[in-house]
Amino acid sequence: MDLKIQGLAQSAGGRVRREKSGLRHSAAALILAALACLAALRAVAAPSLLIELNSGDVLYQDHATQPWFPASLTKLMTVYVALKAVQDHRISLDTPLTVSARASAMPPSKMAFRPGTLVTLDTALKILMVKSANDVAVTVAEGVSGSVEAFAGEMNAAASSLGLQQSHFVNPNGLPDPNHYSSARDLAVLARALYLSFPEHADLFDIGALEMDGRVITNHNNLLGRYPGVDGMKTGFTCAAGFNVVASATQGGKKLIAVVLGAPNVALRTIKAAALFDRGFAGIDRPSGTLAGLSLQGGAPPDMGNAVCRNRGRAIAEFSAENEQLIAPLEAANSQAFASTQGSAFYSSSALSRMSPMATRITLVPAPTFEPVPIAIAGYAAPASVARGAPANMQTPPAVSAYAPAVSPALAATSAQLKPDDQALPMKGGAKPSRHARALAARHLAAAHAARKETHGKIAEASSKKTKIAHHGHAGAAQTADAVGDADAASAVKPGRAAKGKHGRDKAAHIKSAEAPAPSGKAKAQGHLKQQPAKTSSAKANSAEAAPKAGQAGGKKAETSE
Repeated sequence: MDLKIQGLAQSAGGRVRREKSGLRHSAAALILAALACLAALRAVAAPSLLIELNSGDVLYQDHATQPWFPASLTKLMTVYVALKAVQDHRISLDTPLTVSARASAMPPSKMAFRPGTLVTLDTALKILMVKSANDVAVTVAEGVSGSVEAFAGEMNAAASSLGLQQSHFVNPNGLPDPNHYSSARDLAVLARALYLSFPEHADLFDIGALEMDGRVITNHNNLLGRYPGVDGMKTGFTCAAGFNVVASATQGGKKLIAVVLGAPNVALRTIKAAALFDRGFAGIDRPSGTLAGLSLQGGAPPDMGNAVCRNRGRAIAEFSAENEQLIAPLEAANSQAFASTQGSAFYSSSALSRMSPMATRITLVPAPTFEPVPIAIAGYAAPASVARGAPANMQTPPAVSAYAPAVSPALAATSAQLKPDDQALPMKGGAKPSRHARALAARHLAAAHAARKETHGKIAEASSKKTKIAHHGHAGAAQTADAVGDADAASAVKPGRAAKGKHGRDKAAHIKSAEAPAPSGKAKAQGHLKQQPAKTSSAKANSAEAAPKAGQAGGKKAETSE
């Protein structure tokens, strides 16, 4: 009996030891899984980079070679290819480019130019850098290379010649595509090449605002006018990419370029870029190598859609912590300015002149007011040129009419012309009414003739009845006449319209109204023409204002390219 009990005890003890061992293994597995998750999160940490323009030396980098979706930072390459074409005398800045149906179909951000609008290359490049218009990017691509596909080939050829080893482009605007990617390193190489290759066009990147037809368009880069010395370049946003920026700043003859990718909102993007500039100008970060010496990181670009456009709380907390780490050495250096060598605090004019890091207060700086640069469209193109998306001359057609609104990208790639809408009316007055308007006027005239004939018959019948009752007393005759008059007036009024009275003059007034001829087709068409421009301009205004702005405040936003 004792042996049996001892055996049972040993068996139970063995199970307990095995269960404890299993729990230890499970805990170890959970810890390893958590570390793997942290490592995975760190692998897609938001990249950032700071370089010196002239030397190309790297001052600070964090995951600078992580592949990333560039969003509208793509337009820096679009501008590079266009300026290279100007430099090679293939095109000039004064060349008018035609907005094709394919370009007009691009999603926001856009200018919403209607197909056939002509803009010069110079105007188009300014719009790209300030408004970041996706339709204008396609217009530039088609104007320079003939098609989006051919222009993408030129973009990739330029990337190879510049040494962009982690970039591939499929469109000129940065709209989402899994085969369209870059990295912080490559974008810094591109930004540096723009300044060094085209110094005469450096002012293209620091335009604070544009003005077109009384409408002021401000730059998305909110470092301009807020951080001292910032003089360019470009922002970008899609849900998959997050909030991106490439910015340049000059202080004391020293020019730096900062790249920030994957920020969860505009404010944190701005703070991080300011912190990088603060560190670079304060001398906290020293050269640690060159862009060419950075080891390349493999893998596919991460999709930041869930962290940026849906569940952003964790991303905001992590990004804020990274910003605090960048700012901490700046605040420590600033506090030392108020301490003497004896350790007691004092305030000197030198110490008071040293303000807190710009990164800690840049979001409190009021929005600057820029003197807008005026721009204008160059005219309109012929329908055939619109369909092909090819450049056209500056001549404006004598009569601009409304074209069929729906044109697919497939049709835009062909040479088929856009046919006028049969029911469209010219936007200029004095033209003949359309066939539809003439037919409608004829039907109204026939109905008026029929109503007049019926009214005359009823008047004759009423007169006959009045003659038959004339031998009755004056009061009775008048009473009967009033009754007949009511009946005639009611029959002369169209269904649904109330009778005005029961006296003879009211009846005559109704009869006269019924006999009045209907408006002619020409008059009806002209009346419609007077109202048409107001509707058209209203529709244009609504379309032009459709580009989303909520993302600038860091809110949830539709898939666009900033």
